[in-house]
Amino acid sequence: MIRDLNPAPGHVLVIIDPQVDFCPGGALAVPGGDEVMPLVNAIARRFDHVVITQDWHPPTQVSFATNHPGAEPYGLAKLAYGDQVLWPDHCVQGTPGAAFHPDLDVPHAELVLRKGYNPHVDSYSAFYENDRTTPTGLAGYLRERGFRRCWFVGLALDFCVRYSAEDAVREGFAAVVIPDACRAIDLNGSLADTWRAFERLGVVVVEPPLAA
Repeated sequence: MIRDLNPAPGHVLVIIDPQVDFCPGGALAVPGGDEVMPLVNAIARRFDHVVITQDWHPPTQVSFATNHPGAEPYGLAKLAYGDQVLWPDHCVQGTPGAAFHPDLDVPHAELVLRKGYNPHVDSYSAFYENDRTTPTGLAGYLRERGFRRCWFVGLALDFCVRYSAEDAVREGFAAVVIPDACRAIDLNGSLADTWRAFERLGVVVVEPPLAA
């Protein structure tokens, strides 16, 4: 139960991309994405420290299928930094789809981190762009604040949540994912790959799922 979740000093909740376009009716809807908002709110109330990430793409974002003539959404493109899934246009800067979902209620969040604004590189992770070398600055922020353990919730479990948790470990933080407060896309086995990656890297998955 949520009442049993008692974060210790040095713990921070990272809410990944709780945005309109990732919820039903949005441009890149994650099935059931809107369903997690009440639980995310309840979890956030247990944390003194919260970070929220926000996809913030220019219309020219290289990961948009519309910027590759003849390409279809959910296909792959070989870019300078490797294979990139091509997505429907989503979370375009300043559009209603880029806004936080109206059911999100986390007024005490201390940082909103925008990512994916580089037109030449997508950014799944809260820590690194998809070239795996360009940092977002989140690791430095967390270290300066004295945080040691990151808890992750949000959208989508098998992309932005996954890579954020993996990079937290890479940067020396303990990482915990609460799957009941996430939803997945599950593209070409991506969800199964996520569970294997978490096990391999030591990302803690909280089970059984928490209840509001």
